[in-house]
Formats: sequence, C-alpha cells, structure tokens
Amino acid sequence: MTPLAPSAAVEVRGLVRSFGTLRAVDGLDLRMQPATVLALLGPNGAGKTTTIEVCEGFQRPDAGTVRVLGLDPIADGAALRPRVGVMSQGGGAYPGVRAAEMLQLVAVCAAQPLNVGWLLEVLGLTGVARVPYKRLSGGQQQRLALACALVGRPEVVFLDEPTAGMDPQARRLVWDIIERLRTDGVSVLFTTHLMAEAEALADQVVIIDHGRVVAQGSPAELTSSDMERQLRFEARPGLELGPLCTALPEGCRVSEPRPGGYLIEGLIDPQVMATVTAWCAQQGVFPEDLHVSKRSLEDVFLELTGRELRP
Repeated sequence: MTPLAPSAAVEVRGLVRSFGTLRAVDGLDLRMQPATVLALLGPNGAGKTTTIEVCEGFQRPDAGTVRVLGLDPIADGAALRPRVGVMSQGGGAYPGVRAAEMLQLVAVCAAQPLNVGWLLEVLGLTGVARVPYKRLSGGQQQRLALACALVGRPEVVFLDEPTAGMDPQARRLVWDIIERLRTDGVSVLFTTHLMAEAEALADQVVIIDHGRVVAQGSPAELTSSDMERQLRFEARPGLELGPLCTALPEGCRVSEPRPGGYLIEGLIDPQVMATVTAWCAQQGVFPEDLHVSKRSLEDVFLELTGRELRP
C-alpha cells in the first residue's frame, strides 16, 4: 500500500539542542507546507543553522520531534536522504576537485539525476567546469553547492544563506531558481541575512532569537499593522524638527535618518499628512517624494531582535 502523503514538508515540534551549557535551540516549533518557500531568519547565534542541520539529519535533537516528508531525519535517514537536497554554508567540496567532477560525483549517487551539463549551464558554471574548487570565486562556489543540492531532483531543499558572496546578477539567478522550484512542487527552507531576499521569495517567514520563535507569518502579515506606518519625504537637510514633533499627535516619531531624508513613524492619517505639509510650508521647503509606506521586514526584524551587534 502506498503511504499517505505527509501533511507538511517539514514539521518541528519542541526542538531542543544544546552544546554544553549553551542551549542553541530552545523549544522551537515550525511547520512548512509542501511546495512552499520558508525563510528562517534570526541574528547570528539565534539557532538557524543548528535547526536546519537537525532537519537534515546531521545533528541529533536533545528533545522534541522533527519530521521531513513525514520521516525522522535520523531513524529514517537512508530513506529520506535521496529525497532531500542540502546546500550548506561551507560548500563541502574537495579543494582540488574540478567543478564538473564534483557535480558528477554527487549525480552518480542519485537515482534519476538531472543532466550535469545542463545544470552547469543554468547556473552559469560551464566556463569554470574544469576549474578546481579552491580557485572558484566565493559566488561560484555557492552556485556549485546549489547545483549539488539540486542535481538529485529533491522534494525538499535546505539552503543555508544561498546567495552569500554573490553579485546581484548571480543573486537574481538563484531567486529565479527558487521560484521555479516552488512552481515545480519542491519545498524550500532557507536562511538569509538579506531581509529583501526573504520578503521577495518566502511564502512564510519564521523569525527566531535565542533558539525560540519570536514571530512567524507571511511577509505581508508580519509587516502589516494599522498602528505603524511610515511617512517619508525629501527636503533640505538639517531642518529643525522640534516644532514638527510638538505639532504631531502623541506617539509619532520624527527623524532624519540621512541628510535630507525625513521619516515620520506612527499612526499616519490625513491630519498627520496635513500637519507635515503645513510645517514644510512654514520652513519654506517643498517636500519631494512624499509617500506613506508600511514597515519593511527589516524594520520588524530589528524591533523583535534588537539593534545591537551580535558576535
């Protein structure tokens, strides 16, 4: 009898993983539906890579349950590995191996691999097919690691910072590939420090900090709020903001994040807009590019995880 298809591509419940006295993951829950893209976000040390490595079967959880395509990554590893693609931060290739040789080595382990030459062409690696891995640029190494993750036709792909070190053209190529994977029914779980990347690609975003989920939802859900909007405009640098702060309703915040770029945050309604334009008229300036926008995913991320640097 054919087993029932799992209701989730990846499901994590109560995951705990510690290293000595450091609890890297502390009771984490997440669920990724099939044929979707999930971005796992967090500051350095938040537990992102540890969580992915547990899902990949490279680490054993101390507590909790993890299922990928309905299977336990440890107990059912032999059955699961052919159905999963993994792109790690380190790349994992032998320093002296040529790019095409490395991809061919991974391909022969798959039951129905993609054509190696075609995949090299798609990822812009044909010209460096015979170049040793250690001589590839960082972006080329990343693209080769992505090729190795995809050559076996996986049903679920784990990508740890897939566009790190890539130029804008290569990054856009990887974005297109991720979107095509979703269209083809592949589930993609990736980490990134680029909030615009998560906002552009992800169906669902999970933000974690200190090993725990602090927010999750679609990018639109996380950035929408009836109480928080931003009014931006351009004008002469160095305007005195005190009178504007006094005139605006309580709760509105006024700043000049960069010279000549002004930002009002809070509940932006027609009265606030009228107050700002009247103040500009009093200052004898014309507000250029005046527009209202919602919070970005980066705004939400910083609000939840803080602005201090992490080691």
